[in-house]
Amino acid sequence: MFVDRVQVEVVAGNGGNGITSFRREKYVARGGPDGGDGGRGGSIILQAQPGVDSLAGLSHRSQWRADHGQSGGPHNCQGKSARDLTLLVPPGTIVVDEATGLQIKDLAKPGDQIVAAKGGTGGRGNSHFKSAVNRAPRESTAGELGQSRRLVLELKVIADVGLVGLPNAGKSTLLSRLSRARPEIANYAFTTKTPNLGIVDVSVDRQFVLADLPGLIEGAHAGVGLGHEFLRHVERAGILVHVVEPQPVDGSDPLENYRKIRRELTLYDAALGARPEIVIVSKAELPDAEAVRDQLAGETGLNVLAVSAVTGQGLDRLLVAVTRLLDQHDPANAVDFPEPAE
Repeated sequence: MFVDRVQVEVVAGNGGNGITSFRREKYVARGGPDGGDGGRGGSIILQAQPGVDSLAGLSHRSQWRADHGQSGGPHNCQGKSARDLTLLVPPGTIVVDEATGLQIKDLAKPGDQIVAAKGGTGGRGNSHFKSAVNRAPRESTAGELGQSRRLVLELKVIADVGLVGLPNAGKSTLLSRLSRARPEIANYAFTTKTPNLGIVDVSVDRQFVLADLPGLIEGAHAGVGLGHEFLRHVERAGILVHVVEPQPVDGSDPLENYRKIRRELTLYDAALGARPEIVIVSKAELPDAEAVRDQLAGETGLNVLAVSAVTGQGLDRLLVAVTRLLDQHDPANAVDFPEPAE
């Protein structure tokens, strides 16, 4: 089950109490205070872990608690500190404080972590309070309370390339043809309800992450349907591949469909409107595909590609175009790819 938003309460452990104790041994007069300190309470840590692709593992519990530290003992024995509780989340998880709505941390990269709730410090035993004028202190302190807070965890899928377009434009089929991903594919709108990720192998030592993002509809920027839920995943994609269907089943105009998606992206976030984009016409085996490609090329001024996930037409050109655009943003990974033969 894919879960991309959860609300949880994290409660760190309390520190153990310091104790009041006096050394009492045979033949040892006035042994003095020997109360030990309490142990530290366990903290709760959120850590981005490769291989974790959903927040489903945290969705079955509304509260996560770490253990308390143990109280100190006699003979200056310190109480045992509790282990920290580490919760694993997918890279791309944003941690938000529910009370204030402020973003605490963006766990964008694998290995990123944050102490979401800090464990309480252990209390001090009476041996700390011994002085020249107070040889037998009976003071000790209790352990500190652990932090507690309510958090909202939101996942924004991280991908090098994101497929955008209207529902049923052919994005999932394209993903399944270019990668080993096997998304649900059917002939009805909103087949894709959650993002699907696939690894596309370009060469022996080169690959990129491709995301099939749920289809957008008009008004998505204002939250129509699941607009905000869908659009937040687009934010993480380095470049966009805009998939346009040449013969929509609802009879709509392909060019107007392209304009609708562009408007939704720009109205949601102006930076998305300026994101590098490759425009492709899917289902190139259909008779109107070439005419739609020419119209889109004339309107956008881009080198619009016609591709077919069924016949394989244009897939090599698409990979070359994507790889070159990625290389423009990360020259260190640049590889010289020859143009595929016609």
